[in-house]
Amino acid sequence: MLYLQSCLFCGKRILKCTLPEVLVDNEYVFPVLLAAMWNKEEIKAPALFPLLESHPDVHKFSVETVQWYPHDTGMFTSSSFDKTLKIWDTNTLQTADVFNFEETVYSHHMSPVATKHCLIAVGTKSPKVQLCDLKSGSCSHILQGHRQEILAVSWSPRHEYILATASADSRVKLWDVRRASACLISLDQHNGKKSEVFGETAKTAHNGRVNGLCFTSDGLHLLTFGTDDRIRLWNSSSGENTLVNYGKVYNDSRKGLKFTVSHGCSPEFVFVPYSSTIAIYTVYSGDLRTMLRGHYSSIDCCVFQPNFQELYSSGRDGNILAWVPSLRETESDDTSEKQCLNPAYEDAWSGSDDDG
Repeated sequence: MLYLQSCLFCGKRILKCTLPEVLVDNEYVFPVLLAAMWNKEEIKAPALFPLLESHPDVHKFSVETVQWYPHDTGMFTSSSFDKTLKIWDTNTLQTADVFNFEETVYSHHMSPVATKHCLIAVGTKSPKVQLCDLKSGSCSHILQGHRQEILAVSWSPRHEYILATASADSRVKLWDVRRASACLISLDQHNGKKSEVFGETAKTAHNGRVNGLCFTSDGLHLLTFGTDDRIRLWNSSSGENTLVNYGKVYNDSRKGLKFTVSHGCSPEFVFVPYSSTIAIYTVYSGDLRTMLRGHYSSIDCCVFQPNFQELYSSGRDGNILAWVPSLRETESDDTSEKQCLNPAYEDAWSGSDDDG
């Protein structure tokens, strides 16, 4: 069943959670939820256009990925375990095109910055990455190099031809899809040095299945998540493991796991599904800031909305939670009460009153 909502796809209801500001090291950071300060408000957000099981174009099995066309909300895409990738017309809620595959589809992604191509990267149970061309309506490229299923794919937000893929073979590869030998880098957790502990010679990014990928908002770094319970941060240009330590992060998912990063925060954060909670880490130091609690079952997906600095999460409990920042707080003194704006949202422009 697929629901088209104003903010996110898939789910039964949206719960609004107001997040208090937190002062850390004498500076305000992204508002985070503390269990003792949780204020949950249910929002009446009925589905705009529910695509029920009776709809002729609905997916037959679990929907794994849904994405708006990056340049126009008149179209969106969905992929499913029913071995299809569907292109939807938002206005008619009919499929404009359908790509059929021989294997289960785990993930797909369209480039957010592409202007010279309309390729959709698709990861399936096959070890081959497939690139589907919206213009021709066919699979135009196949990227070979992985040995097991492709669990996650992500285009760079900085370079429109650079693609990252993660596989159950413990490898993460960066590709330039314009090149004949498309693979640029196979990420190595040991940075080229043979591990004395494991005696590994092959380049592996993790010691288990890699089922999560996410570029930072500037595209300069890539985060990966594996079933070895590790998150790793990589330089996306050199492929170097930055060796940031996030500690042990529980991950037993057999399919793709979608996590996200902030955009416009200081410092920047990564939001990671952690069983029925969301762990918030600082991207470049690996510090665990807090855990968000609100779901009643495992969380599969987190999405950050930069325009309003909001986080959305969905879980197997059938809920979508909207983690909404509190932009202002009330400070009282002996004489008056005033509204204080979170410094992250202050206007940095100088006015005429500041001159002279």
